Amino acid sequence: MLAVQSSEHVTIDPSILYFGTPVVLVSTVGDDGRPNLAPLSSIFWLGHTAVIGVGARSQTAINLRATGEVVLNLPSVEQVSAVDRIALTTGRDPVSARKSSVGYRYEPDKFGRAGLTPVGSDTVSAPRAGECPVQLEGQVVDAHRLRGDDPVAAGSILAVEIAVTRVHVHESIRLAGSAHRIDPDRWRPLIMSFQQFYGLGDRVLPSRLSSIDEEWYR
Repeated sequence: MLAVQSSEHVTIDPSILYFGTPVVLVSTVGDDGRPNLAPLSSIFWLGHTAVIGVGARSQTAINLRATGEVVLNLPSVEQVSAVDRIALTTGRDPVSARKSSVGYRYEPDKFGRAGLTPVGSDTVSAPRAGECPVQLEGQVVDAHRLRGDDPVAAGSILAVEIAVTRVHVHESIRLAGSAHRIDPDRWRPLIMSFQQFYGLGDRVLPSRLSSIDEEWYR
């Protein structure tokens, strides 16, 4: 039996499907040793594996292929201005015609323009963004070309699998009395939803999943 369609729903065809994901500042370094910092919000985690979506022609993708090393810096709502300052910049020179048409410009010093401090990492050559409360060092495991069924856009986007090799967090967001847990009531990630910045609100309901000790997932 077919379900009755809700009269409150309509069929649409949005250009993007960014319903709300964390903002990440991806730090990489090229084979020439020059660092790059790029904001993105196409990311998810499974265990200690992160998957990010990047343009295949971007400087970030070029650096990832060259060195296989990365830092995923997670800004809080307090770093929103730093993120926005590099939102329409690219580390590629010359700027592509497509990006130039919407206002992108070449910026060789992304850290400087953002007003963030590059800090040395432990396991990779890419620097961390010192002001970000969470910094995840990682190594590229694999990269998958997406949209293979689209003759125009085939291979233009990469899904990059990253193994997290080191986690740094600011003491202010660590759960009191725990060596390795984050306090979700103190951590306020920056969220991107349909090209706009948002922060988290208060917890709406205690989750039944919280009855499981986090160490069970290790």
